[in-house]
Amino acid sequence: MEKMDTAGFSGFWKITVWDQEGLQGKKQEFTSGCHNVFESGIESVRSMRVESGAWVGYEHSGYQGQQFILEKGDYPRWDAWSGNIAYHTERLMSFRPIQCANHQESKMSIFERENFLGRTCDLCDDFPALQSMGWCNSEVGSMKVQSGAWVCYQYPGYRGYQYIMECDRHTGEYRHYREFGSHAQTSQVQSIRRVQQ
Repeated sequence: MEKMDTAGFSGFWKITVWDQEGLQGKKQEFTSGCHNVFESGIESVRSMRVESGAWVGYEHSGYQGQQFILEKGDYPRWDAWSGNIAYHTERLMSFRPIQCANHQESKMSIFERENFLGRTCDLCDDFPALQSMGWCNSEVGSMKVQSGAWVCYQYPGYRGYQYIMECDRHTGEYRHYREFGSHAQTSQVQSIRRVQQ
């Protein structure tokens, strides 16, 4: 994955991370992405405070592995960012700001099959259960993000694996579920919400 250039935007994003749970231990502040926290002088991130902007945290360095949405607030331990005990990731090793998050003007299209084929649905609001809006299939084969940034979840109620979809990544086009993230093992998506700033 390419390294993000966030020069000129440093006043917009700010995150403080600690190497211990409970906002304790060695502390670092960032206003741009961190490809590998080990290179910044800490072994791993075990708690954090997002002070401004929206961020995505990764289980591994190099923006790889399971993704976690990080919006404004405190994350004193792993369950605050994972939101689900079944996906136990006690530390984060890389993180980056989300540049195109705009909660008010978010729009995306989901497709039943890969390469934008099959049944389609346009979204501009949050859906805790896609089935409630008439999407009978538990899978989404491909997506197009026209504006904003979105979080797709494996299960209803914003639970399970998280996939952060952005308008400026891959020009907002995700042709196959393997493009949803480096950890994507299934096209199962049952809830979707807009990223908030």
